[in-house]
Amino acid sequence: MSVAADLHRGGDATPTTRGVVFIHSASTAMCPHVAWALEGVLGTAVTLDWTSQPADARLRRTEVNWVGPAGTGAALASALRGWDSLRYEVTEDPSPGCDGSRWAHTPDLGLHHTWICASGDAVVNEDRLRHALAQAQGDPRVLAEIVDQILGAPWDAELEAYREAGDGAPVRWLHKVG
Repeated sequence: MSVAADLHRGGDATPTTRGVVFIHSASTAMCPHVAWALEGVLGTAVTLDWTSQPADARLRRTEVNWVGPAGTGAALASALRGWDSLRYEVTEDPSPGCDGSRWAHTPDLGLHHTWICASGDAVVNEDRLRHALAQAQGDPRVLAEIVDQILGAPWDAELEAYREAGDGAPVRWLHKVG
């Protein structure tokens, strides 16, 4: 992975934040497309260090830290969304006036978004809670299933084997160009 210069938008009131893109599994043919998608969002050349995915030797994995304006995480997750064969996560740390976020994608489940507060906990807004309570109709088992879905438990379960395989992988920083 290449490390770009730390460039920030001059006079831009958008808070700067940071996050991580974890590509847990991609075919060799997809690797350059992933780099191009990240380049399109970050506005700088990206060279990723791909390693073998121990959970599936036919696949590759990489991860990269990024710095940029709030909202960059959403743009990165959206840029990767079109390729259903990828397993990935994108995080964006909270910044002044903005909650953080985590996007998780698997081929079977698609894309899931969770807001994250400054302490790292998932945030569920009141409308989602009210809707969950109405759907559960007083059944605690149904409510538990709905809450698991809201929090992304199915995505976590599917990605866990691919996350563990990435322990100790090299990580570099990229910065979004203005």
